[in-house]
Amino acid sequence: MKNSKSVLVTASLWLLLLVSAATNSIGMFAGLDYTFRMIAGAVAIVCIVLLVVRYIAGRKA
Repeated sequence: MKNSKSVLVTASLWLLLLVSAATNSIGMFAGLDYTFRMIAGAVAIVCIVLLVVRYIAGRKA
């Protein structure tokens, strides 16, 4: 059960990373507000950090 939750969390982080990065990238052309794009960029950075931490923790386990 723990392994399936781990896979679900990792997949969710990747999906959130892709969505937030796409929002940040396409936002300028779509006319999104600067603040909204910066929030999407911050979410992408948090997802990257969490994915790296999970990867490193998984290697040590």
